[in-house]
Amino acid sequence: MKIGIFTDSYPPRINGVATSAETLKKALEKLGHTVYVVTVGTDDKNYEYDEKNKILLVPGFKAGIYDYNVAPVYPAKAVKKIKSWNLDVIHSQTEMSVGIFARFLAKQYGIPLVHTYHTMYKDYTYYVSKNLKYFDMGLKKAVAYFSKFYCDNTANAFIVPTVKIYKLFREEYHYDKDIYIVPTGIDVTPFLDKNIDKKKVDKLRKELGYKKNDFLLIFAGRMAQEKNIEFLLSVMNKEKNKRIKLLIVGYGPDLEKYEKLAHELDLDKKVKFTGRVEWIKMPYYYHLADASITASKTETQGLTVIESMASGIPALCIEDDAFKTMVVDGLNGMFFNDESSCLHVIEDLANNKLKCESMGRQAVVSAKKFSPEDFAKSVLEVYDAAIINYNKTKTKDLPSLIVDLIKEKRKKKNEKDDSAKQ
Repeated sequence: MKIGIFTDSYPPRINGVATSAETLKKALEKLGHTVYVVTVGTDDKNYEYDEKNKILLVPGFKAGIYDYNVAPVYPAKAVKKIKSWNLDVIHSQTEMSVGIFARFLAKQYGIPLVHTYHTMYKDYTYYVSKNLKYFDMGLKKAVAYFSKFYCDNTANAFIVPTVKIYKLFREEYHYDKDIYIVPTGIDVTPFLDKNIDKKKVDKLRKELGYKKNDFLLIFAGRMAQEKNIEFLLSVMNKEKNKRIKLLIVGYGPDLEKYEKLAHELDLDKKVKFTGRVEWIKMPYYYHLADASITASKTETQGLTVIESMASGIPALCIEDDAFKTMVVDGLNGMFFNDESSCLHVIEDLANNKLKCESMGRQAVVSAKKFSPEDFAKSVLEVYDAAIINYNKTKTKDLPSLIVDLIKEKRKKKNEKDDSAKQ
């Protein structure tokens, strides 16, 4: 099968959508399929095609949010190149920018379109509204309309990664067509204990100043409002056990704000910020820790949770449907609802080494279930459904096409008769 993946985010950019798109491409190729990627370049002038890796970059410019770029125009030579691929299916990973391009090409050249909805946009409207209540409410309504429009009127098949987004479309957006729940796969190999150089872990522990008996929690993610990092800092402020520490790994627009807050709360000895860390080094940071923790309620799946579980540590998560696909309370991780229950689960594990280690072993088993191969196989089933749905749509249109042909034939006959009479 020839497949086109259209995405605004793709490596070297680091985020969940980029990781998901790259993982899918590689997994589909291992299964023998030909996969092309269309994504956004780093400037607004250059069109670039990597023949070897089958990656096409269209001109783009910075969106003003993190390091995201958007593509406002689609060069004719990009359209020509994509047409030459003779795609069997287009898989869009975004509703914006390149997603609109995917929609246009699918319509123009009669290609079945599959769409994956990755982002809970309603949780990000404050970036535009600046938390102005009524403006934000209006934006949320606009997001709901646009999201449903793209998925309902455009896609021949629709994928969501978790039950959380499934419920969003069913219960809030009243979407009544088929929805396929396909969790993103992840290559857990780099995170497994057997592939970790223990000397590097010990060296990193020493560099960061952690002692052997410290109970270390790790949060990995973007330093931004939606990640609810203030909650974690508040919990650490109330935590009285001096050997419980928190390592916050990541970069984002609010990093300095959180560093300042931690300092104001006198948490310098309990909380450390690393800033940006290369993905290739992340396994060593997870292996430093005794458990991962997140209080974010805006995740659609939470790939960092799977990464941490593959590293052999339990996942402590705020109660949210996004995490229930991979975390089973009391088996491979624990859930909390508020600061009080969060403190309780932290102390429970910190004071019970055997329980923590047992959960960590089970976490590895659970993480391995999210293999790229299973991910690709599930997506291929959705591609088949999309092709069937597309062909059904074409069949439905046949009566109207026949009517149009008859009308055209009659028109030509009448013109011929009129001509003969003259």
